[in-house]
Amino acid sequence: MRFKANLKPSSSLIDLTPLVDVIFLMLIFFIVTSDVLPLKSLHIENPELKADSLPLTTQLLIVVDAQDVIYVGSKKAIVDLTSLPEALNTEVNTLKQQYGNFHPTIVLSLDRRVEYGTFLKLFSIVQEAGHRIRLVYKPTEEQASEYL
Repeated sequence: MRFKANLKPSSSLIDLTPLVDVIFLMLIFFIVTSDVLPLKSLHIENPELKADSLPLTTQLLIVVDAQDVIYVGSKKAIVDLTSLPEALNTEVNTLKQQYGNFHPTIVLSLDRRVEYGTFLKLFSIVQEAGHRIRLVYKPTEEQASEYL
């Protein structure tokens, strides 16, 4: 069997070649002007130091929430006031082993609803450890505007 195909030339066929060319030109334009490529091509040589410097964030954090629960260290171990000196010494010794003979700053972050008596007990225990102490607080709007 033979089939005859009678295809007539039609002018309704669209040539897509110019459209593809324009799309590729636009793609190349957006790739060249994007901000992602220059970041990948930066070549930075870091200076060498003779000794490792200690990170500025090497601090021992003690957090007390509104329910008087005390969290010590980066792992936020829960301790009570009686076992706080032992936990404090353990964390300080761990930091000293990691960073040499380094004395960390003890950062106290207390909820504003913690009773004053609990704060004084905690502060005296930390003060007896003999390390620098820093208190975390939120400045008032007046104080914040003074710094700007």
